[in-house]
Amino acid sequence: MARFKYVAMTDKGVEVNGAVSAENQVAAIQQIRDLGYFPTQVIEETLRGGAAARAGVAKAEKGTGLNIEISILTPRTISGRVLAIFTRQLAVLIDAGLPLLKSLRVLEEQQKPGPLKNALAGMGQAVESGSTFSEALAAYPRLFNKLFVNMVKAGEAGGVLEVVLNRLAEFVEKSEKLKSKVKSAMIYPIAVISFAIAVLVLLMTFIVPKFRAIFENVDLKLPAMTQLLINISSFFRSNIYYTHPPFIGIIPLIPLGIYLLFRFIKSTERGKMFFDAAKLNLPIFGVLVRKSAVARFSRTLGTLITSGVPILQALNIVRETSGNEVISQAVGNVHDSIREGESIAGPLRDTKVFMPMVISMIEVGEETGKLPDMLMKIADVYDNDVDNAVAGITSIIEPILIVMLAVIVGFIVIALFLPLIGLIRGMSGEGETAGP
Repeated sequence: MARFKYVAMTDKGVEVNGAVSAENQVAAIQQIRDLGYFPTQVIEETLRGGAAARAGVAKAEKGTGLNIEISILTPRTISGRVLAIFTRQLAVLIDAGLPLLKSLRVLEEQQKPGPLKNALAGMGQAVESGSTFSEALAAYPRLFNKLFVNMVKAGEAGGVLEVVLNRLAEFVEKSEKLKSKVKSAMIYPIAVISFAIAVLVLLMTFIVPKFRAIFENVDLKLPAMTQLLINISSFFRSNIYYTHPPFIGIIPLIPLGIYLLFRFIKSTERGKMFFDAAKLNLPIFGVLVRKSAVARFSRTLGTLITSGVPILQALNIVRETSGNEVISQAVGNVHDSIREGESIAGPLRDTKVFMPMVISMIEVGEETGKLPDMLMKIADVYDNDVDNAVAGITSIIEPILIVMLAVIVGFIVIALFLPLIGLIRGMSGEGETAGP
């Protein structure tokens, strides 16, 4: 018998961990169900005669369809865009009356080789061998998160899988659309600033020194701004280019190094909390990030409750899929308070993270018994706010960057050509004096 570690949820939405001994993964899942738990991940503890399982990869007997066997050289996940397309296609097929197994086979044939195609093959085998669709999805946690799995599980329990899949498709599409808009607002200024820095390095390293050589051969007092520009260029070359020539080749690697350092710090608990809190308090982009986080929270929670997921379990899922550690901690506090018998609005207000309008709308939703509808309305409102904020920020950033670049380039041009103008005037004056 093999030993399987598992992660499961209780009927109250509490996550539990444990281990069972069984002949294969299907039998292990059945044991976990008999304990009254809902398994979300089942991993064989030993592989190949006792070698430790790596990277959370479950490898059970061939044919169970609940296995994940991933090569180091192949991608281990899929993009949000691919997930959105897959979810919409599956929802359309199921809604059209096609059986689940047939739908999975059709989508498998359409996919290019990769992790999603492999997962579809495994899920097809799992469903064919008697496993539920949610159990098949749970075997691929890198591709389908707990939100996805639990919504499907709720749809299966209520006999409305096609309805839940349509909601999931809409949710994933809107989340991906929102994410792409936020990224697009960040990419433009980063690209322009990076290009400007590259041009400045080129000017300071190669262009300004050529003008300096011209000025040194002429007895001419340089204007203050020209001297400042030459001093900056000399400092750059003497401390970087001349003293350490190979450093110029390393310059393009500096952004990569900064990115890797950022990722390392963010991987720690304190680092993640620091950066996520900083994102919410940025001067211009902070409002955008906060509204985006609130929209994601509201849409996720509203979709889960509408799909029949218990409130405590829904909050656990929202906490794990929030994408922001500050929001996650706030939702965790709300979960603990609700478990003690409180409402949602009160604990949310105490977190100091959510805007007053959000709290008021949730209070109205609780009082009228229409909390899911109110949460979806909140998500729609803040999605529109994010759209407007992205458009506004983009329209503001473009002229600011243009003015900044114009000032920098104008300063360099004027600083370089002022001495030349003085030199030309001096030569013109000497020519007139030497005339008859």
